[in-house]
Amino acid sequence: MPELKLRKLPERTPVKMTIQLLPELAEALQDYATAYEASYGSAEPVADLVPAMLASFLESDREFQKVRRQK
Repeated sequence: MPELKLRKLPERTPVKMTIQLLPELAEALQDYATAYEASYGSAEPVADLVPAMLASFLESDREFQKVRRQK
């Protein structure tokens, strides 16, 4: 079998998680969704923004990235 440059794609089945938020955080997330719409002209539900926000946060945490690489 030839060695392809592209590696096998990782598991992409979404995992559903349920979380509870304090009212202040829920309100802040809704405010963020409103600001997002004002900035990009596209309304997105909070549930669609949160995964991208979490991914961005984790990618920007250099210490966390070091820990993951050592794993």
